[in-house]
Order: sequence, then C-alpha cells, then structure tokens
Amino acid sequence: MDTRGPARRPRPPAVRRPRVRTPPARPSPKGDGVPPGLRKAAGYTWRLLLIGVAAYLVVMLLARLELPVVAVFLALVITSVLRPAVDLLARALPRPLAVLLAFLVAIALVTGVLTLVGTTVAGEWSRLNTELHGGLARLDDWLSGAPFHLRQGAVTDFRAKLGDFVDAHRSTLISAAISSAGRVVELVTAAALAVFCSVFFLHSGDRMWAWAERQLPVRARPVWGRAGRTAWRTFAGYTRGVLIVAATNAVLVGIALTVLQVPLALPLVVLEFVAALVPLIGSPIALAVAALVALAARGPVVALLVLGLIVVIGQIEGHLLHPLVLGWSVRIHPVVIALSVTGGAVLGGVLGAVVAVPAVSVAWAVISELRTPGPTPPEPDHPPPRR
Repeated sequence: MDTRGPARRPRPPAVRRPRVRTPPARPSPKGDGVPPGLRKAAGYTWRLLLIGVAAYLVVMLLARLELPVVAVFLALVITSVLRPAVDLLARALPRPLAVLLAFLVAIALVTGVLTLVGTTVAGEWSRLNTELHGGLARLDDWLSGAPFHLRQGAVTDFRAKLGDFVDAHRSTLISAAISSAGRVVELVTAAALAVFCSVFFLHSGDRMWAWAERQLPVRARPVWGRAGRTAWRTFAGYTRGVLIVAATNAVLVGIALTVLQVPLALPLVVLEFVAALVPLIGSPIALAVAALVALAARGPVVALLVLGLIVVIGQIEGHLLHPLVLGWSVRIHPVVIALSVTGGAVLGGVLGAVVAVPAVSVAWAVISELRTPGPTPPEPDHPPPRR
C-alpha cells in the first residue's frame, strides 16, 4: 500500500518582469530664490486684482443702468415695508385686493404728511420771516461782543452780498434749475416703475423666485435658495429697522424742537426722518439745519441746545436703537457702516450712501450663511442603462 500523498503538481517557472527604471524626480524650481511667503502673497494679489476689476466693471454697469437699478431698489423697499400688511390682509381678502388696499393706505398716508408739511410752511412763513430778521439782528449783537468782537452788522452785510450775488447770477441759476428738471423726470419715472414692480413682487414674488430657481441646475438650487432667503431676510429686516430708528429719531427731535419753540418744527421733523435713513451721518446733518433755523429765529442759546441734541440723539441711535432694532438682522460693526456710507457717497453720491449699508449687510449675511454647512443636495436621477 502506497502511503505517499498525492503527487504535487510542478510549479511553473517564475516569469521575471523586466524592471523599468524610472528617471529620478527633478527638484521643483525654487523660483530664482523667491521666498514662499512672497510667492503666496503674489498669488493672493493677482486674485484680489481680478476681483477688484470685476467689482469695478459691475459698478460701472450699474451706473449706466441707474434708472432701472434705482427702481428695483425702491420696489424692494416698498415690498419689504408692505409685505407684512399684505400677508395679514390676505387672510381675509383675496391677494390682489389686499395688495390694492395696502397701496391705497400707504399713498394716503404719504400724501397726508406732505400736505400737512406744506400747510405748516405756508402758515408759518410770514411769522418766520419776521423772526429771521430779528434773529439776524440778535446774531449781529452777539458776534460783535466777547469773545468774537466782529464788526457790527457783519451778518447783515453778508446777507446783502449774498442777495447781490444771486441777482448777478440769476440767469445761471435759472439755467441750472432748468437743466436739473430732467433729473426730476427721471426720479418720477423711477418711482412709477418701482410701484409697478412692487405690485408684482407683493402679489406673486414667491412664484417669481421659484421660477428663477427652476432655471438653475438641480445641485445648485439648494445653495441659491439659502442665499436668496438669507438676502431677503436681511434686507427686509434692515429696511424695517431703519424706518423704526428714523421714526424714533424724528419723534425725539419733534418733542425737543416743540419744547424749545423752534419754528418749522414739523418740516424739520420730516427732514430728520428722511435724513436718518442714512446711518450715522444723516441725522447730524438734519439737526445742523435745525440748529441754523434755531440760531436765526431763537438765538445762540437755543441753537447750542439743538447742537447738544445732536450728541444725545447720536448716543441713543448708536448705543440703544441700532443694537436693539437692527442687531437681530444686521450684524456688522459701526466702523464698517461708516466706511460703507463714505465709500458709497464717493462712488454714487447720496444714492450710493443710501444703498451702501444694505448692500454690505446683505453680502455679509449671504457669505456667513454659505460658510455654514447646509443640507446635502439630492443626487440627480440617472437614466436606466440601455439593454
């Protein structure tokens, strides 16, 4: 009996693979002795230059399309203000009727305020003219004493020279006023276009945004949806907050001017409300105008009190109203607000100063939202394989 196990199969001879000699890796060039830090700084520099050129081209394009841009901005402001009222009325009325009713109430309110201001100015004009003449005489006496010791009648002479200058350049001033009439026509056109756009934004703004999202790729829709919702929430919160702050400032200024018996208190209150829409710098400018009126009508003591009111209103606005009203929607530093207003005024004048802060706020809110991880976008449906 054979006790040996099964015969082993002979192994095939090992096939030796030819060795392929790889050439040694060449050291990467060091850029002629350029330090790595400088190389990284150069990389960031040309990227920032490209971003700056793109931003400049966008600003130039918006400047050329100033009329539709202003109209859309005003339409968004109107929509953010009237949207809560329209949503509330739409619970009991059809949506188109709710939009119409909200617009009628807003137009009646604005027209009533402007009519009241015009009536007040017309009623107080004669009394104000008399007080201005007496105020100029008191101002002459005050400046001629200590510590100024100016020549008696300096203010009266300056007023006479100013009148002579206006009479000498009357034709130039008239031609400048006529040339600026085209600007008024553009503003009226922008206001009409803004009302037209805001009607559709209030009536079917959600459907318009949903249609715009459907035009994007499937994987890009969640990102654009988050960005759009954040931008609108920030813009609407900023607009409503600024209106609340401006109204509070106007009420405080109106109470102070009424107590001090400064003439034209109501027009100055409206001026304060409009100027306070530009953060940090609008309210002091309006109060400076009120101080000039108080100086001419009530004397230097009342004017100094109005100037002190500038400091008080600034402290209340900066340390109380802005953190309470705007803190939940706009989280940017006051230094950034001041620089944004200044840069916007340099680039676009008064309009740029008004638009700068909401634009920076919306941009920062969108960037902060997109930096946080969101839900994973759904995978696109793949077609079945062909047989």
